[in-house]
Formats: sequence, C-alpha cells, structure tokens
Amino acid sequence: ESRVANASNKQLSIQWYIPSLAKPSDDTQAKVLLLYAYNTKPVKISNMKIFSSVSVFSGHLWIPLDRIISLQEELSNLKQQVEILRQSSKSLSSVSETASFPEQSEAIKIIPSTRTKMNVAKVHLDEKTEEMAKRCLPEVQALLSVVPALSSPLTEIPFDITLQSIADLESMFDPANGCVITEESLFTWITSLLQ
Repeated sequence: ESRVANASNKQLSIQWYIPSLAKPSDDTQAKVLLLYAYNTKPVKISNMKIFSSVSVFSGHLWIPLDRIISLQEELSNLKQQVEILRQSSKSLSSVSETASFPEQSEAIKIIPSTRTKMNVAKVHLDEKTEEMAKRCLPEVQALLSVVPALSSPLTEIPFDITLQSIADLESMFDPANGCVITEESLFTWITSLLQ
C-alpha cells in the first residue's frame, strides 16, 4: 500500500532535469530535459512489474534552456496581469455587494473555498492581456509539439484563462520546479501537443 500510485482524475505531471554533464550529442546549445506523464482515466498502480494501461502516457523532450527562461518570464508577466484583472473585477463585485448591503462591514472576508473558486473563475481579458497571452502561447505550442511542423497556428486562446491555469502554466515552465496540472481545458490543450 505504501507504494501505490493513485490518480483519481486526469493529471499531467511535469519534472525538469537539468543535466550537469550529459547533453544530447547532436547540439552544443544548453538544453534541459522535460519529463512528463499523464493519465486520461483514473489510475491505481500497486505493482509496476505487472502494470499496463492504455490511459497512461509518458515521454520526454529536450528543450533549449534560453527559450524556457524567456517563456517563463513572459508567463510570469501574464500571470501578474491576470491577477490585476481578477483583483479589479473582485473589487468591483465587492463594491456592488457592499452597496447592496450597507450594514456589512467594509472589510469583506473571503473564506478559503471562495478564494479557491475565485482562482478557477474565468477571467475576462482586456486587449493588452489577450495580446500577452497570444505572444506566449505559440511559444508553448512550439516547445511542446512533438512534431512542430504539424502544429497548427493559434487563432484563439485554446483554454479557459483563469488565475489557476496561468499559474499552472508558469509553474510548468519553471525548470527549478515540477508541477501537476489537473485543470481540464489546460490539461486537454497541453496533452494534445504532447501526443
């Protein structure tokens, strides 16, 4: 039981390996290794020797480190912009709530479950933020497409922009950390690139 791997929902796990000496022999550019695994149905693995599943996938990609660093900075800026938009929309809704119920105190407390819901609430993008996303996402697509030449150009944002989805995307491209993505529309887009 202590060695059971369990994934009750769709999950994409990302880990980075930054080699000190090992490099792909065909290139002198500094690269990092993206290791990924995901499941499309619930999975419970108790014995790796006898496990086989058609709903579990894994793989790796060598990605240029300089492109990862550049993309991570852009995603960090996008996340800050989405936070600003979310805060301004939250402030507007708080003002209307306070105006509707003047007997409430001015400081509206947000309970943790509400805060979590706010993180997964779709954010309506302004023009500037939408342009930032449209600059970042083609680079994500280019880096993750197993066959880049076959990837189609992005004409619209392929997943719901929420604070959680952008934070997950930023974490995904931070080579110092790994992450797990469970958000449905982001999961679907990323795994479609890895196939």
